[in-house]
Amino acid sequence: MGEGQVKTEPWYLTDCPRDAMQGLVPFIPTERKVRWLSALMEVGFDVLDAGSFVSPKAVPQMADTAEVLAALPETDTAVLAIVANERGAREALDHGRPDFIGFPFSISETFQQRNTGGGIEEGWRRLEAIKNAVEQADRKLVVYLSMGFGNPYGDPWSPELTASWAVRLKEELGIGQLALSDTIGKADPALVESVFDAVAVGCPGLTTGAHLHGRREDAPALMQAAWRGGCRHFDGALGGLGGCPMAKDELVGNLPSEVLMQAPVSWGAPSRRWNLEALERAHKLMGSLMG
Repeated sequence: MGEGQVKTEPWYLTDCPRDAMQGLVPFIPTERKVRWLSALMEVGFDVLDAGSFVSPKAVPQMADTAEVLAALPETDTAVLAIVANERGAREALDHGRPDFIGFPFSISETFQQRNTGGGIEEGWRRLEAIKNAVEQADRKLVVYLSMGFGNPYGDPWSPELTASWAVRLKEELGIGQLALSDTIGKADPALVESVFDAVAVGCPGLTTGAHLHGRREDAPALMQAAWRGGCRHFDGALGGLGGCPMAKDELVGNLPSEVLMQAPVSWGAPSRRWNLEALERAHKLMGSLMG
């Protein structure tokens, strides 16, 4: 699609406070998390990635996810929770609040071991069980294809490898929504577009999202590259905070939601209506939490 053409397809934005705070210490009190996330629930995001049902030993900051989710207001924003295994999925589904269950599936054997405590084969088994449980509970599943844009551990990687895993997930497990994830923030716009193009060719009809990490100034170009590759679902985090604590010693921030909220309009994409008062309140609460 040419630069000058008007793009009228709807687009969707997920804000990820879970990703923003999961690696932080000390522990943020539950009531303060609830105030911040409640403001985010009113901004107008399509989905809020609000917590994870994982071992508190692995991610101490998420130990109170059940309490936080139970206290969030009902708005038009759906709630997503991340899980790493079947036990976590059952806890999330039994809780009742999450509309979406997210599972990180890595095409890197090394990172899958670091992130979920099991390799790719075990991750596949877990994902199949989680998908069945999610469908039985009439919820929705998002699979995050981590290390989708590169690998720092020496494992094999290429755009074609990412696309081949996307094909397998769609055809063998029936995965319908896949978020391609730049876990370490190394992708440039050309690489982002090439990966999304490869996945689009191999998986027509698959809903693809972009969960990218990188610098604030690079966010519009990275988002537009994914858009050119057919992506219409985007993840960000207010303030550009966060990153995966299992990936490297230093965290690479998420793309800032406040940039992603406006960027597509400059390319001719349809504008969105946002609750700016709630956005300002969320910024202030985030500032007090993060210092």
